[in-house]
Amino acid sequence: MEKAKKRYSSLFRLPSDRKILLGLAFVCIVCGLLPTLLVIPSPAGAVSGLIVGLIIFFAGLVADFVIHMLIMTKEAIYNQRRTMAISLFSWGLWFFFILLGIVFAALTGIQAWWFRLCLMGFAAVIILRLVVLSSTTTMSRIRVIAGSLLEPFLCVFPFLALWSATGNPLSFYVPLFFVFAVSVGIISSYCFLYPLDRIGRRLLGIPSLLLFRAFMFNWVLGLNAPFEELLEELGEKRNVEASLLNFASAKSRTIIVVPSIHPGPFKNIGSSLLPSLLKGALEKEFTCTACVPHGLLGHEYDLASQRQNQRVIDSVISAIRDLKDSDSTASPFVKETNGLATACCQVFGKSAIISFTLAPKTIEDLPEELGLLVHEEAERNGLNLCTIVNAHNSIDGDAEVADAIASLKDVANKCLKKAVALNQLPFEIGAATILPKEFSLEDGMGAGGITVIVIQTGKQRVAYVVVDGNNMVSGLREEILTSLKQRGVEDGEIFTTDTHSVSALILGDQGYHPVGEAIDRGRLVAYIDQATSAATSKLESVRGSCRSIIVNDVTVLGEKQLETLCDLVDKGLRTAKRIALPIFLVAGLVLMSFLLFL
Repeated sequence: MEKAKKRYSSLFRLPSDRKILLGLAFVCIVCGLLPTLLVIPSPAGAVSGLIVGLIIFFAGLVADFVIHMLIMTKEAIYNQRRTMAISLFSWGLWFFFILLGIVFAALTGIQAWWFRLCLMGFAAVIILRLVVLSSTTTMSRIRVIAGSLLEPFLCVFPFLALWSATGNPLSFYVPLFFVFAVSVGIISSYCFLYPLDRIGRRLLGIPSLLLFRAFMFNWVLGLNAPFEELLEELGEKRNVEASLLNFASAKSRTIIVVPSIHPGPFKNIGSSLLPSLLKGALEKEFTCTACVPHGLLGHEYDLASQRQNQRVIDSVISAIRDLKDSDSTASPFVKETNGLATACCQVFGKSAIISFTLAPKTIEDLPEELGLLVHEEAERNGLNLCTIVNAHNSIDGDAEVADAIASLKDVANKCLKKAVALNQLPFEIGAATILPKEFSLEDGMGAGGITVIVIQTGKQRVAYVVVDGNNMVSGLREEILTSLKQRGVEDGEIFTTDTHSVSALILGDQGYHPVGEAIDRGRLVAYIDQATSAATSKLESVRGSCRSIIVNDVTVLGEKQLETLCDLVDKGLRTAKRIALPIFLVAGLVLMSFLLFL
């Protein structure tokens, strides 16, 4: 899935309206000037060329307006700006052929070459527009053809007039060429798109272009329904687990929920928003402070839609209503490290919460086998429940999780045994959330903001810091922990939620900013200190209750479907590269053989 996001990281990131308009004006005027100066090399030719260029420019604007208002009126994705952007790209292609024609004419002394290659550019633009509109709109074939032909036909007339005005009569081959060019354009665009569509049908039973359009509707317009409908169709049913830790007093409540669900795949699709949605729903329902750290699993456990999100949220709320507070003691917080992996653990009654990190090295999603081992070890140590958190708090290059499994298992066993062996004491909890308005999704901060839970057991005071983001730059975790110690917090751990609401919003290889990359680190640490102070001021004795729930038959993306979707992207790109040259080369040769008669 990360590969797919990188493939389209610059999709429809267009310049401003003004820049597009200026670009159109410039290229149209140049396309009018060059051939006119070739046939009329004088100041009068320059004036005539300027007039031709302006006529082309305004003809293009009229065509774009008609296409936007009448032909693509129901295509929300194509506003006037994007319609003009297609024209700008089209004119860039047309300019290449005009320039090539002028060079040929100058070298051979045969002026017909500029006209022939101008018409070749006309045909190339038709093919380009047919491919783009066919793959990115839901219009009927007739509307696609109309939207593809209107502008090229309106803009080719000034070139015909220039050719005719310089003593070259228009033979019957010219209108015949237009018919021929349209036919070749329709056939070649179909030959290019049909094999791409078949890849999706063969791999997933869904046309590739349908998936692409749904993806684009989300990317450009933020519409999640089209893509989620396809994910619901492609997904598989799974029973998903969620661990609930509820700490309550007569005055307040603090809730930690760790679902075995991955918060992806990106933006507002599937469970990308689940951490902040679940936090918000819990805080509204119970007037509490809640947080949703990241569990172990990867993208194969992305939920398919908002409907599945709501099922999980409803199940969690219902389960928390039924909880009975029973645990009044907790073990001290313990931490084990072996130089590569680090585990932190704390036990409440017969329930433990354990977290893992590879900081300062990169840590990404952890394998399910680690979770199975931890649960078995917890049972051997007499625990009824073990909540497992992937701290997801360091990124510095590629992840090497597979090489760290042995180290993770080692610290898990040691940390659990150490925590269970300690005497439990009455404990106090205080929690606070800060939502920094200056940090945006593009900066890497999700809607859940920063939550700090301070736990005091005996004389030990520790903090769990949960930042709603997708991983954290290497070194920032240690910087935060150092700052916490200066404020009387003995130890703790820093978590991110791995929210993918921040993903696929910016350009770049990752498509998102890890926490601390775009956000001012000093300001972030200051906010965490502020939240820690607020949480510390709320410390009070509480009773805890921990349980695990199963939400049955939830639609998740699934490992097979995830692999197939990524495979579809790669196969589509490889196929496009393989067939584009022969298809369009043959089309060009056929068209040029016709143009030689002019």
